[in-house]
Amino acid sequence: MRGEETTKDIPATHPRHLSLMTRARLTEGVRQGMTSFDGLIAHGRGEAFDYLLGERTHDFALRSIEAATAHFLTADHPVISVNGNTAALVPAELVMLAELLDSPLEVNIFHPSPERELLIRDHLIAHGARKVLLSEKEVTLPFLDSNRRFVNSRGIYRADLVFVPLEDGDRCEALIRSGRKVITIDLNPLSRTAQTASVTVVDNIVRALPLLLDRVKQLNSFAQTSLHEILESYDNRSVLYEAERVLRGEEGLRNKRK
Repeated sequence: MRGEETTKDIPATHPRHLSLMTRARLTEGVRQGMTSFDGLIAHGRGEAFDYLLGERTHDFALRSIEAATAHFLTADHPVISVNGNTAALVPAELVMLAELLDSPLEVNIFHPSPERELLIRDHLIAHGARKVLLSEKEVTLPFLDSNRRFVNSRGIYRADLVFVPLEDGDRCEALIRSGRKVITIDLNPLSRTAQTASVTVVDNIVRALPLLLDRVKQLNSFAQTSLHEILESYDNRSVLYEAERVLRGEEGLRNKRK
């Protein structure tokens, strides 16, 4: 497509550098056939929330990252779910997380497309992934009617913990109802995904995932008892409440009154 910026066209000095880079990666994902046009709409909605968050990672997101790390390191079979947007935005980081956790990556998309699934898988492999699973039509999640009910028998189907960044609420609810823990990254603390997940990181995935990787490396040597203490002290509801206050401007008003 002509007239569209690529990542090479965006100067590092541009004040909107990260935002423009993110958009360019997604439009490139569309050109490659990995990302759907619906994914672009979803990103635009998320970017609006990021403006209200000041385009920075808040303390409540760091607490969620800590809890997410503890969940990852105490799970028996964690699985990382990948859709078109995450594959376009953070493929290298997803692959690195999978390596650190010895966890499979599983392609799972809302709009049925075997071609897109293969393109996403090949894109992850090109970034170093060793184990990328695809859905199996004979294996389904309960409590779900969309295309995302189809999963892999060696991946999400047997997972006790699923990482579902940039998720849709239906599958998040289905995973929780079926007894699994869910970790998500969602810029909207009011979404069904954010409200339903075990741990919600209210942050931009391009900022949050590198921080999550660092924390996994740091806590990897911690004793299981210490990790469980982190989980026991974490309250996802309070995180969502704090994030909503920031979005509504209440935190800024409180600071001005001091």
